[in-house]
Amino acid sequence: QVQLVESGGGLVQAGGSLRLSCAASGRTFSRYNMGWFRQAPGKERERVAEIRWNGIIYYKDSVKGRFTITRDNAKNTVFLQMNSLKPEDTAVYYCAARIGQGDFASWGQGTQVTVSS
Repeated sequence: QVQLVESGGGLVQAGGSLRLSCAASGRTFSRYNMGWFRQAPGKERERVAEIRWNGIIYYKDSVKGRFTITRDNAKNTVFLQMNSLKPEDTAVYYCAARIGQGDFASWGQGTQVTVSS
């Protein structure tokens, strides 16, 4: 497993932008599929985006065109650029890692994103 630490959350007005970062430990980062999840109060956790080891990317429909996931394997880091933020994007955002299509076994501590209207 890898250890994951998120950063970059905060308070932003609707229409604004934030960039989340997730730093991973270990020397096999490039083999992992990396995901960003979020959980709003009273709601289930949902997958927002995923970037696989081979570059294939998935986005939740509601964030397509607004969010961009990227990774820098040399720095063991995955990013989530969030533009045109909406109040409904407010949640705790988590970074997670998995090998293949199995369960996400490694999770970060989460970072709060709050979008005011």
